[in-house]
Amino acid sequence: MAELDKVLLDLCKPMVENKDNLDVRVMPSLNEREVVLHVYADNDDIARLIGRKGSMASALRQVMSVASHAEDKKVTIKFEQI
Repeated sequence: MAELDKVLLDLCKPMVENKDNLDVRVMPSLNEREVVLHVYADNDDIARLIGRKGSMASALRQVMSVASHAEDKKVTIKFEQI
């Protein structure tokens, strides 16, 4: 069973400048088949992770969707600045 938070953290680390402030946390969800991941980073790094018109965030969501198929779960990713 893949730890989806660590997978997302490994995907985000090369894209941010301040790696010390990068954190990914699993949050509880009312739906047992949904995993909610919150990405916390500096303001500039969050902008970099979201990308223009959300293109980078969309790509991260697609990759995580593929990673979560093994567990038959839906992944929701939210970006938060520190």
